Amino acid sequence: MLNLDLENNSGSYRLQLPVKPRGTFNDVDQDGKKDGGVQIFAVEYAPNIAQDPFYQGDDRYKGWPGYLASVIIDRENQDEVNGGRLLIWAPDEDQQFPSGFGADGLLFTPDDPQAGVPAGYTVVDLDQEPFLFLQDASVELTLYEPADAAVKDFSDQKYSQAFDSMFEIVKKEYAFNGIEGKQPEWDKLYQEIFPKVQQAEKDKSAEDFYMALHEFTMNFKDGHVGLDGGEIGNQYTAGVISTGYGFAIRELDDGKVIAVYVSPDSAADMFGIQEGTEITEFNGEPIGTAIGNTSVLEPQSTDFALRYQQARYLLRAPLGTTATVTFLDPGSGESVEVPLKAVDEYTSFSATSLFNAYDPNVLPVEYQILDSGIGYVRVNSNYDDLNLIKRLFERALFTFEQNQVAGIIIDMRLNFGGSPMDLAGFLTEEKIPLGQLEYYSDQTENFEADGPPSTLLPSTRQFSFPKMALLVDQSCYSACEIEAYAFSQVRGMEVFGMYPTAGVEAETARGNFLLPEDFSLTIPTGRFTLPDGSIFLEGVGVQPTVRIPIDEETVLSEEDLVLQEAEAYILK
Repeated sequence: MLNLDLENNSGSYRLQLPVKPRGTFNDVDQDGKKDGGVQIFAVEYAPNIAQDPFYQGDDRYKGWPGYLASVIIDRENQDEVNGGRLLIWAPDEDQQFPSGFGADGLLFTPDDPQAGVPAGYTVVDLDQEPFLFLQDASVELTLYEPADAAVKDFSDQKYSQAFDSMFEIVKKEYAFNGIEGKQPEWDKLYQEIFPKVQQAEKDKSAEDFYMALHEFTMNFKDGHVGLDGGEIGNQYTAGVISTGYGFAIRELDDGKVIAVYVSPDSAADMFGIQEGTEITEFNGEPIGTAIGNTSVLEPQSTDFALRYQQARYLLRAPLGTTATVTFLDPGSGESVEVPLKAVDEYTSFSATSLFNAYDPNVLPVEYQILDSGIGYVRVNSNYDDLNLIKRLFERALFTFEQNQVAGIIIDMRLNFGGSPMDLAGFLTEEKIPLGQLEYYSDQTENFEADGPPSTLLPSTRQFSFPKMALLVDQSCYSACEIEAYAFSQVRGMEVFGMYPTAGVEAETARGNFLLPEDFSLTIPTGRFTLPDGSIFLEGVGVQPTVRIPIDEETVLSEEDLVLQEAEAYILK
């Protein structure tokens, strides 16, 4: 039973234990003899994805937990346990357990002193010397948040002090330090931004402080870098995106730029711009050059994501701004130059939003058998009810298998991320290597591995289908990309898409900062690497094996041509 106190960011729990646990026995008495051993547990606050009250079957929670757990671990020393409380269970009174860390300060090593433990459950307090063994009917176990994972709260400092405090950490611990094209020029960046922070402090201007922080974030090529400016930030964003020229554009594979949306009765509409009209110039510049010179509001991890957003922001301007737009007349093919004035309208901007089709009210996983007889399952979320996500996905596969579908299509095209669910484990009997999480270590002054490399393990329950297709797009972010990558590595899986996934892959738990004026900043400090040392997914994403071209047909069609291509592949 869990009671959360959201106002104070705390809670309490009551955990009732089974008469006989189902854990693994460990012989840890270091006496050189083979004994039955004890079962060893730590308490952790985490979602139950295993669909069972006990850790068994497909449950992956083994080893020491690292967050909100009853043990305290050394994050920079192989997650060694150095405090907190453990729960152990002994089958009889003949078992022993360490009563201290020994001279080396490590648990479960040969120099540990030993003590006999009674049968049944015992709570071991590792903060006592020697360890304290408790068998009371009710014992309190505090769940600890690692100090490095706690939010860095500099909100009570002055603007300049808070910026310095944040910058000192970020300069050292930013996830992609040392990676060409990713690491900012720290000294130059500081020299550019800090005087603006100081001036904002002198002028007592929260707006200027926000703008200085915004400029700071835009020096990262990283979609995980984010600034929440509260109402000030919302007003600034609204001021940029709420006025435009009444139409939206897309750039095609061949460099051609066409209108893909025109607001009815807008000036663009009345001047003859239609969906499909080719735009050749903007304010006298070739349209491709104008797109490339456009600023956006959020950092982007990839060139293709940046270019996509630049095409959107090119047509946003302050109210009343006049621009000249040159296009080819759809009827005659002649070049036409017209003046357009920015008006209060948002529709054309939302028309090309990656999340235009997002519905917050749908289930995290939806599925159906298409008219073609193919099983279709869409994973909308990796951060909703995680247990429900896994159950719905498994239910989808079971339904498809029972109906003997010709193949399955897994759609990961609109998913903000959250927590990887290992859903691909239902479709493979092979282990799939994923990334190795790394953090900066103050001890070695290098990025060091945090735990073992991530590996997708096969699920206990397996499903098999004649053909499989995965749909991806740049609106699949973060944990969605890990999920999509695992699917892409399943034997026989083809990946369809116009774009790769977003290429936004990092870990942000240790990079959250509270700043003055209720501003908050997120900068990733954990990165994922491959065995050769290269970066996993960040800046690259999951690539389609079957790429759908970005041309006039695909960007103007009201049908889902990517899905149709996947269906055609399965039905061949």
